[in-house]
Amino acid sequence: MGFDVRRFDIYRKIPKDLTQPTLTGAIISIASCSFIAFLLLVELSSFISTDMKNEMFVDQAKPDDKLLVRLNVSLLKLSCDFIGLDIQDDMGRHEVGFAENVRKIPFNSGGSCRHEVGFAENVRKIPFNSGGSCRFEGEFLVNKVPGNFHLSTHSARMQPQVTDFAHVIHTLSFGEEIREDNVPGAFTALSDIQMNDKNSDSSFDYYIKLVPTIYQDLHSQKWYSYQYTFANKHYTQFGHGHRVLPAVWFRYDISPITVKYTETRQPFYHFITTVCAVVGGAFTVAGILDSLVFTAAEIFKKAELGKLS
Repeated sequence: MGFDVRRFDIYRKIPKDLTQPTLTGAIISIASCSFIAFLLLVELSSFISTDMKNEMFVDQAKPDDKLLVRLNVSLLKLSCDFIGLDIQDDMGRHEVGFAENVRKIPFNSGGSCRHEVGFAENVRKIPFNSGGSCRFEGEFLVNKVPGNFHLSTHSARMQPQVTDFAHVIHTLSFGEEIREDNVPGAFTALSDIQMNDKNSDSSFDYYIKLVPTIYQDLHSQKWYSYQYTFANKHYTQFGHGHRVLPAVWFRYDISPITVKYTETRQPFYHFITTVCAVVGGAFTVAGILDSLVFTAAEIFKKAELGKLS
């Protein structure tokens, strides 16, 4: 007699004529299959969707790290001829003014400092309102240290009769642009800010606290951006008995803590394990429930016939 592998079958089959279908069993079977289908749809939706994991750590900045700034502002009552961009930071950088032709004048005064007159780096000015207003759009790099950049008339060859910095900030952002909507955070807190109802000689200060932020998608591609919060004030400044020229100041400081958002998805093996648990558990519970109902019905029938003994 040869070896029969069928002896290892733990799912022995019962002939169909030895089984008994019941109405209760049919109801429980339909209910359990519907419940299994619902749970499988929920698990499939959870598997397809992504989750966002966040963590925080101390930023390991390098001395030569740069910070990309994107600024879009409309100056409502100043011509483009008078407006320039000035940049200063704690590393000694001091760049003054915008001009089509750039001149660089290095100098030393108690240490190393760079002073560039006519700063122009991916900056453009678009006049409107017959040249009486100016839209300032720019992308420029600053050192990754506390500092400021401001719009002023400091580099203009002659000052306007009225220096009114009424403005609208369309957008201000730092670092790479993250286009994913599911990333939490305030990456463009200064958007659609209107300051056009103040005194004509007012200066405006925006105090910005930057938080380095890293976003990593499912394909391990990373974006390095910055969230920020801000506070602002407007004032008229005087010094040495005369009025100081107004400006729009953006003073920024950088948090040492970096926030990292990582997009994750449930592993496939976890999804398969959950599916097996749902199907097996539901069928097992349904079988136990059907057995209990069937046994109770048989006992009730026997009790009616007086055959319990």
